[in-house]
Amino acid sequence: MTQLKTPDANASFDLVAMALELQKEATYQREGQTARTLLRAPDLRIVLVALKAGRKLAEHQAQVTASVHALSGHLRLKLTDRSAELPAGQMIVLGPGQAHDVYAESDSIFVLTLGWNAPQ
Repeated sequence: MTQLKTPDANASFDLVAMALELQKEATYQREGQTARTLLRAPDLRIVLVALKAGRKLAEHQAQVTASVHALSGHLRLKLTDRSAELPAGQMIVLGPGQAHDVYAESDSIFVLTLGWNAPQ
């Protein structure tokens, strides 16, 4: 699997190849989900996530602004006040503290991007 990058490494990623790697992992085959942190910086985190159809990430929240970008498949996010459909190619931005869950309508790959509260 591609190694974790830092911003000063001029990070670039082949998301298609990495998604295929994730889907071949034993954890994905056994549990129906897996993830890899691609980049961790003082103010940003980027994670590639694979979810099999029917899998759900239980309700949670981040204390920073986050985005979910569906690369393939179809996700449904249950937000506090509505549901959001996220087919391949769509992205949603969530405000800090916004509770949500993520359900895979079909086998899905998505990029989770988290802002980060940098230490002062």
